[in-house]
Amino acid sequence: MFYKTQDNLHGLPHDPFKAIVSPRPIGWIGSRGGDGSVNLAPYSYFNAICDHPKMVMFSSSGRKDSLRNVEETRVFTTSMVSRTLAEKMNLSSVDAPYGESEFGFAGLTMAQGQLVDAPFVAEAFAALECQVTDIFEPRGLDGAPSGNFVVIGQVVGIHLDEAVLVDGMIDMSIAAPVARLGYRDYADASKTFQMTRPAWTKP
Repeated sequence: MFYKTQDNLHGLPHDPFKAIVSPRPIGWIGSRGGDGSVNLAPYSYFNAICDHPKMVMFSSSGRKDSLRNVEETRVFTTSMVSRTLAEKMNLSSVDAPYGESEFGFAGLTMAQGQLVDAPFVAEAFAALECQVTDIFEPRGLDGAPSGNFVVIGQVVGIHLDEAVLVDGMIDMSIAAPVARLGYRDYADASKTFQMTRPAWTKP
């Protein structure tokens, strides 16, 4: 089948776009507002964008509490979601009023960043402390604002639970990071396989 996204006439019960672009890692964004209140929210439009310097991005569909906070403070954290924390991650997506802590609602332990004034999930197998380098609203082909906001942060500190390390590397069977697949589907990366990038040799 083929359909033009402008018309979105795919004839399916749900738009398949999010399921096609998957799996997507979940950025569990921790932030603190200018008033001192804390927020924790999962974003599946999240990824690393480079490693020299180390930078990550997340995208907010509309002006949500996380965006408000990072605009005010220019810092955030990203806690990585393991399978054992998936249900609590889902609880933290609740539409709580601004200023209410999702940490408490989801029964999570709040830890404080060492280099940035933002909280992260103490139970997470890894967390990134980030300083904002850019916030922008992408535009469509027609030039109109999209209503989405991309936040780019440079990673200035990393917390890593040594319990997930085997022979000096993160063991995904232990960490079991959770990804979003679209619809209401999730997966964890506890099953992995390895491949080595080939070197070019002329046939």
